[in-house]
Amino acid sequence: MSTSRRRFLQTTGTAAVATALPSIALPHVHMSSQDEIRVALVGCGGRGSGAAVNAVMAKGGTQKLYAMADSYEDRLKSSYENLSKNYAKHLNVTPERQFVGFDAYKHAMDALRPGDIVILATPPAFRWVHFQYAISKKLNVFMEKPVTVDGPTSRRMLELGKQAEAAGLRVGVGLMSRHARNMEELHDRVRNGELGEILLMRGYRMHGPAGYSESTPKPADISDLDYQIRRFHSVLWASGGCFSDFYIHIVDHLCWIKGALPVKCKALGGRHYKATAEGIPFVDQNLDTYSCEYTFADGTKMYFDGRCVNGAQGMYSSYIHGTKGMAIASRANDCGGPSAIHSGHNPASENLVWQSKDNTNPYQNEWDDLMAAIRGGKPFNELQHGVEASLISSMGRMAAHTGQEITWQDMLNCEHEFAPGLDTLTKNSPAPLQPGSDGRYPIPRPGLNPKREF
Repeated sequence: MSTSRRRFLQTTGTAAVATALPSIALPHVHMSSQDEIRVALVGCGGRGSGAAVNAVMAKGGTQKLYAMADSYEDRLKSSYENLSKNYAKHLNVTPERQFVGFDAYKHAMDALRPGDIVILATPPAFRWVHFQYAISKKLNVFMEKPVTVDGPTSRRMLELGKQAEAAGLRVGVGLMSRHARNMEELHDRVRNGELGEILLMRGYRMHGPAGYSESTPKPADISDLDYQIRRFHSVLWASGGCFSDFYIHIVDHLCWIKGALPVKCKALGGRHYKATAEGIPFVDQNLDTYSCEYTFADGTKMYFDGRCVNGAQGMYSSYIHGTKGMAIASRANDCGGPSAIHSGHNPASENLVWQSKDNTNPYQNEWDDLMAAIRGGKPFNELQHGVEASLISSMGRMAAHTGQEITWQDMLNCEHEFAPGLDTLTKNSPAPLQPGSDGRYPIPRPGLNPKREF
């Protein structure tokens, strides 16, 4: 029997209630197609700025970027200047509504009205803190993925998701594969049996180091806290590392298409490059390679390989094999089309049965879908599958980092919270992760500690 969404709710109920946050009784809020919706951007990095563009360009009405917030002034300034060049008529962000600091998110949300929307695009460690405040302000939310990085924050976010739904708030999550029209059509065709019974799935994301996945020792002119937040891919507490941030899309869309969640995972990983070509040591917590075997309740497998290594063969795609043939889910990148179904397990042109034609922008599609729900007064809450996808990613990461088989329940109920107390973090707080005397952060050591990743 597959692990369905209903089964997930049944098995997670006890854990979620055990960490329940105080409930918030809020009236439902609704925006019509005639209303101008104000948007606040919290986290002005590349994905945040991109989401802001998608928000103001969404179909069905007028949206204006109204407030911006970031912990660092240079990032806010750069984002504002870039947005102003091409989208000035969609901006109404006065200097008084440009907020900097660790509490800037509160000021940006305070500038909105109930029913407006806030974009949460900081490193994911802060997601639950910002989401909790957004609910208290009766704001609709779009949050970037991943939405959690460990067990305790996953349970916390599940409870907050219930509060948001009870308040009639709409919540979008940046898992855009589910809004890629090629993926949607493939999903429907697979669920309708065009591949027969699914036998196995496989995904790959292998390329050179990306984002901030590698870091050298902290310079003297920046604090440990600022260095870790600015280079969030390098530390597990802030991002879940490159595994959670980079690989989540492929493991998510394969599970979505199958219609089930894995029940366990075992994985391998290796750290091959410990210094730059000049001999400067890397201090980040990431492994360079990951190879995972996920198992579903029906015994079928999903294999995922990730690698951040220069010069090695690149591969960035996903596939599904069934009793009637195979499907190409993502041909390139996280959800790049065209998706296709072939009658055999060799994707040759003569075996082609179906190929998608829609190539609209999935990043814009997810915003069009969210805004349609907000303006149409329709339910829309993607928080549940955002947590699911984050937990699937964390399962693979933890299996590789500990050298143990990790079950769904192991991950959900794991008590290791990477960064407790982020709701009280200030500029002067100590960093959640402390380097050793050599400037290096603790790295995963598979087999030495079966219950903690570092």
